[in-house]
Amino acid sequence: MIAILKKEINLFFSSPIAYLVIGVFLLINGLFLFVFNDDFNILNAGFADIKPFFFIAPWVFLFLIPAITMKSFSEEYHTGTIELLKTNPISNWQITIGKFIATLLLILITIIPTISYAYTVYKLGSPEGNIDFGSTMGSFLGLLFLGATYSAIGLFTSSFSKNQVVSFIASVCITFFLFFGFDALALSFNINTISFAQLGINEHYKSISRGVIDTRDITYFLSSIFFFLFITKTRLDNE
Repeated sequence: MIAILKKEINLFFSSPIAYLVIGVFLLINGLFLFVFNDDFNILNAGFADIKPFFFIAPWVFLFLIPAITMKSFSEEYHTGTIELLKTNPISNWQITIGKFIATLLLILITIIPTISYAYTVYKLGSPEGNIDFGSTMGSFLGLLFLGATYSAIGLFTSSFSKNQVVSFIASVCITFFLFFGFDALALSFNINTISFAQLGINEHYKSISRGVIDTRDITYFLSSIFFFLFITKTRLDNE
């Protein structure tokens, strides 16, 4: 698994992929939070709050993470290197987990610089330090769980197609539905909003972002990640 992890990390950073992902993520969020004169601009808010970042970030990740994962297995199938992987003394679980951890590490590296946003709000607060640390730390944790779930979905779709574009589109669609679809259906059909919306990612992401670590939210994310990784591994078994 370590060999797969190193291979994937080297692929990310030996090409423009990692730098583009980090740069685009920081650029989009930075423009909305500090440059554009809109409702997300922290400087115009009048109070120390970093919530706009945690609202925008999942939507940016909705496209960036599928772009990272779309070639994980699709390229292996297209070039035939998947057969070489399978002949090595590593299991399909190790292949899957290795690729997943590599993607997760790239996401973590992407998120780390955004701590500067929280520091900026901390310094700009009146009085200085007037920021909800519990909510902020919970939001960062929720964003990491959300990124991990997106990654597992991306690996799943990549394992089912040799075409990277198809993998990308499928990943975006599945991720969008799981993030926003249940909320939209609950509102459209007047379903019991809270209980039905809990089937989706967004409700659990918002719950963690409040700064209260609920085992139900942790269990939801871990179960979702395991489910998509398991069916990815099963796909490799049947290939």
